[in-house]
Amino acid sequence: MPELPEVEATRRSIAGPLKGRRIRAVALGKVLRWPLGCDPADLVGARLGAAQRRGKYIWLPLEDTQVAQDGRLHTRGGLLVHLGMSGALSLLEPRPDWPEGDLAAVQRERGPHVHVALWHDAGVLLYTDPRRFGAWLWSPGLDAPPASTRLAGLGHEPWDEALTPQRLRALWQGKSVAVKSALLSGQAIVGAGNIYACEALFRARIHPATPCGQLTLAQCTRLLFEVRGVLQQALDLGGTTLRNYSDALGQTGEFQFATTVYGREGLPCRVCARPVQRFVQQQRSTFFCAHCQKPYKPKVPR
Repeated sequence: MPELPEVEATRRSIAGPLKGRRIRAVALGKVLRWPLGCDPADLVGARLGAAQRRGKYIWLPLEDTQVAQDGRLHTRGGLLVHLGMSGALSLLEPRPDWPEGDLAAVQRERGPHVHVALWHDAGVLLYTDPRRFGAWLWSPGLDAPPASTRLAGLGHEPWDEALTPQRLRALWQGKSVAVKSALLSGQAIVGAGNIYACEALFRARIHPATPCGQLTLAQCTRLLFEVRGVLQQALDLGGTTLRNYSDALGQTGEFQFATTVYGREGLPCRVCARPVQRFVQQQRSTFFCAHCQKPYKPKVPR
């Protein structure tokens, strides 16, 4: 599943090439996680703004206005894109063998899993999603439904200055859920998916099963520092490519070569040389070092 570094790398790959481009046609295939929410024809003629990101969502603003039949100006809103489990964007040069609006012509060459094709005045943007858990959703704005509804439960961005160790500890206070699960939920801080949660917890020397509400301020300080460090390193390396991830320009990530515990079950820990171990949390593989990340021991009342 594309996580924050992969989504951000994708956003960066489309932000420049798409900014200021006019939409010429939009064609939809099978319904994705949610319906688009507008007639694709209503998007034609809109000018794309600079792509933004919130959590694992990409926001494609439509910056200009249109005149409705009532004579009033209405903003075009924007498109909220989620890559789901297997979604990917691709930016391609103009193709004379792909007539505008002809999704079947695209699918004949690119396969049946192309579910959105957006022609603009400099090429084509494709959305491919074999499992169809992703979404393209029109909204009048980020602060209006349906976009605001989808974003409402998201926690702080990793580099939000308001997210201090004290704030993180307060958000988790009294909770018994394992810290790895708390990170994956995204309710306190977004972006630490399975790979990056494993890596940050190892670097912070915190056992993944430790109840998040039992973390000390010192542990929250270390963990927040390491979450930010891991995500920044992954961004610098273009994300993680375990199977077929690439950004919209076809560039693959390289963070998979820099992991310290993830995917290294049985291999020596890079710190203590003891074997890296694996167990399952919430149907996800958790990799850790039992020596460097001491198991949590609850305090026994005297």
